[in-house]
Amino acid sequence: MARASPIILVILALGFCFVTYNLIIMITHNRYTRKWIRDDINGGIYFDPVVEMPEDLKKPKNSRFPFHVALTATDSPYSKWQCRIMYYWYKKMKDLPGSEMGGFTRVLHSGKPDNLMDEIPTIVVDPLPAGLDRGYIVLNRPWAFVQWLEKATIEEEYILMAEPDHIFVNPLPNLAHGGFPAAFPFFYINPAENEKIVRKFYPEEYGPVTNVDPIGNSPVIIKKDLLEKIAPTWMNVSLKMKEDPETDKAFGWVLEMYAYAVASALHGVQHILRKDFMLQPPWDLEIGRKFIIHFTYGCDYNLKGELTYGKIGEWRFDKRSHLRGPPPRNLPLPPPGVPESVVTLVKCVNEATANIPNWDTE
Repeated sequence: MARASPIILVILALGFCFVTYNLIIMITHNRYTRKWIRDDINGGIYFDPVVEMPEDLKKPKNSRFPFHVALTATDSPYSKWQCRIMYYWYKKMKDLPGSEMGGFTRVLHSGKPDNLMDEIPTIVVDPLPAGLDRGYIVLNRPWAFVQWLEKATIEEEYILMAEPDHIFVNPLPNLAHGGFPAAFPFFYINPAENEKIVRKFYPEEYGPVTNVDPIGNSPVIIKKDLLEKIAPTWMNVSLKMKEDPETDKAFGWVLEMYAYAVASALHGVQHILRKDFMLQPPWDLEIGRKFIIHFTYGCDYNLKGELTYGKIGEWRFDKRSHLRGPPPRNLPLPPPGVPESVVTLVKCVNEATANIPNWDTE
């Protein structure tokens, strides 16, 4: 075989080096880039849990990053009974293996103490000035967080923003990673489909509208210093959205959720979207490895175990059936065939009410 010329050998060597270099760069890039996937059925963009978390965001082994659980609440009977159940399940899950729950605060935005101060750790903050919320009481939520963050001493570096109608069904770890908060993606929060309105509050110079995550403020686990930056913007954007008739009409009861998503994007904060963060009966059927039941929807079934959503069922559980006071102890379980999520919800409510003292007095 003829001997290869030196020039060809040099070219081959340089080519090999070039290919090797690009291969290393490609591997390194993929290692440090999070993979996002679009779910066109349910809407939104989700972090793919199969892809490894980048090395610079991984937690050291055996490390704990506790988060403070905070929920805003009113002093209405409707809010109180939900808070009591929520706090019961927080206490039950807090110290189980896998949990990174820290302290707990009910941020009561009534401006005055109530009769649960000794039962649930609570800090009292002021409501918005009369009339400013225009009957949309949820606008008090961002203002409550602004006040709480200014006046409270919070030992944990992270905060979970939760709500009274949350029940912990599995020990909750810290799903956030450094400057990336963790949030649950809601199918009905779709900034891209509402770009015209979103652009009123998130101008084009800030970037594409896809920077606005399909989330609300809860559930979110976020570093305290990030929330301190976002909360005042969240409050101001909420008020501006409510003042704009077109936005108010388009967003309705989820206006404040859009405001949090926009405020986060204005600060350049994007969230890890965790579909396993929460489940919402009756639409989500199984508990699995999810962490929170959100019982915001009514659960109506006939005696055959068939869902009759939109029509009052022969068996039902709906938190709105108890606006003026707590549900009774020992609620009847749903009929056979009803999904695990709904059965578990009712069992959780029953366990809590059976063990909370003086339940029927509030």
